Amino acid sequence: MLILLSPAKTLDFESPSKVKTSTNPEFIKDSVEIAGLMKQQTPASLRDLMGISESLAELNHARFQDWMAPHPKEGSKQAIFAFQGDVYQGLQAEKLTAKQLDVAQEQLRTLSGLYGILRPLDRILPYRLEMGTPLPNSHGKDLYAFWRDRVTDSVAKQMQVNGSRFLLNLASNEYFRCVDAKALPAPVVAPAFKELKNGKYKIISFFAKKARGTMAAWVIRNRVKTTTKLTQFAEDDYTYHPDLSTEKVPVFVRG
Repeated sequence: MLILLSPAKTLDFESPSKVKTSTNPEFIKDSVEIAGLMKQQTPASLRDLMGISESLAELNHARFQDWMAPHPKEGSKQAIFAFQGDVYQGLQAEKLTAKQLDVAQEQLRTLSGLYGILRPLDRILPYRLEMGTPLPNSHGKDLYAFWRDRVTDSVAKQMQVNGSRFLLNLASNEYFRCVDAKALPAPVVAPAFKELKNGKYKIISFFAKKARGTMAAWVIRNRVKTTTKLTQFAEDDYTYHPDLSTEKVPVFVRG
């Protein structure tokens, strides 16, 4: 199986990594082009381009000015330990064993506006660049144009290597738009996580994001390979709801 996640805006480059082993991002040479375009931005233009506050624009301007490839070990960190947002609170990478990290390295991928696609142990530098950013580049008007073919090809090849019966899409819609699902060798399954509120099941962003990470970790720990096994997911009080589900969108509820 291959699992896709979104990256996180919240980062941790202060805490030491659990492991010393690291790898280089597959598309680091392409990242150089994107980083070069970002280096040309002023804090004011970054604020407008990315829709962020003045303080975040200043921070990310400094980050891109310092960005270099290849990445120095000092100041860089493996992606799975650097990302600290809601999804990664659910993933709890620090609790994965060495063998489980090996499985994750083969089965887990994070989509990225700067790096295209990342394996868990790929070293990254601090950055913020969402996939939906309308940054004109050599391939078109935005990052989707730049990354779609590269990322789709990478995903398809890894699915074939893994013998994946389906792609487990736990990424957001914004990020999954950089993948051409029709070009993949197997179907895409995108679970939904819902909470019972006022008598109705609803998706609540924070809980859904955390559940995506929790499911990713559960799949890795249990070597899940089939959709039948996937429906047995029951972490954090979630249960599979067959009446709300379809083949490609299994629904898990709680409450």
